[in-house]
Amino acid sequence: MAEVRLEGIRKAYGTVEILNDIDLEIAHGEFVVFVGPSGSGKSTLLRMIGGLEKISGGTLKIDNRVVNLMDAADRNLGMVFQSYALYPHLTVRDNLAFPLRMAKLGKNQIASKVHDAAALLQIEHLLDRKPKQLSGGQRQRVAIGRAIVREPKVFLFDEPLSNLDTELRVQMRVQIAKLHRQLGNTMIYVTHDQVEAMTMANKIVVLKDGRIEQVGSPHDLYHRPATQFVAGFIGSPRMNFLPCKLKAKDEARAEVALRDGSSRWLPVQAGAVEPGQALTLGIRPDDFVAPSERPGELVIEIDVDFVEHLGSATYLYGAAFGEHIVARSPTDHFHAGSGGRVSLAVTPSDCHLFTEKGKALSRLEAPRSWS
Repeated sequence: MAEVRLEGIRKAYGTVEILNDIDLEIAHGEFVVFVGPSGSGKSTLLRMIGGLEKISGGTLKIDNRVVNLMDAADRNLGMVFQSYALYPHLTVRDNLAFPLRMAKLGKNQIASKVHDAAALLQIEHLLDRKPKQLSGGQRQRVAIGRAIVREPKVFLFDEPLSNLDTELRVQMRVQIAKLHRQLGNTMIYVTHDQVEAMTMANKIVVLKDGRIEQVGSPHDLYHRPATQFVAGFIGSPRMNFLPCKLKAKDEARAEVALRDGSSRWLPVQAGAVEPGQALTLGIRPDDFVAPSERPGELVIEIDVDFVEHLGSATYLYGAAFGEHIVARSPTDHFHAGSGGRVSLAVTPSDCHLFTEKGKALSRLEAPRSWS
């Protein structure tokens, strides 16, 4: 069972803390994505698991065995990086075979493993080509194949799609997801692209400033973000944030007052927040609907200064209460680039509230889009 457990993991360069107090359990067969902005520590954490960076503190276990001091070559991990790192003078066949030859496997065994990996990745027709004769996506599949032939317990991917164009990135996301289903291995994947994280992962680990902000499924992180940072990082376009104040509360609701003096009750548990304290209201762009005078709906006037048509959706960019706002239009009658004022509504159960310190308050009703 390829389980990975991190207990109090730290990484420091001198007095500079890069990662601090990382506790994480990765179960056998999970596809886990580390995501976060540049400098959050996600690649460093992956390299520590892979044995390419020394651990400053804490315990790293793979299959319940402490591997802190174990060499990378002895951890039985398959690593794929942003750089394909293929040998330019070798054919695809020989690139795939290289790690097996280094392990001194027999010719028949090498040939069998290379054939199986090539078939799995659908690159049999490329075996006699050299890297310069391949596209970026083909080179990355060869790099993945070189990891597959070693039959590792865990695959580590460090931003493997960053060098590819948009169309190839989508194709390779599908390829890697299918590969995970076919092999069933534990996979740990690093990306700064939250769309990759949302579409590929069973579990997402959101990192910020060397600490874990939240761990959960894509569905949980989108609908139940634990912090304002996670709410703004997960989802595209990002969540809108509007300043407000707590006006009143009871056990199952919080009444918030907006800058225009209007107020609405939301099904959110205010906890220790007291009336008069500042909060932040969070609304996802896709949660706006046409006003219908439903009881309790929150209507927001948006001064639109740009309209973006994306075929399947139309997004309005503008301002509300002096804050930048993006809303998916419930209609498509807006002209590209046009402006004006529009009224849109939000169902109370779709609203999020955050404290001044950025902690999410518990929502007590399922959002309208919950499935």
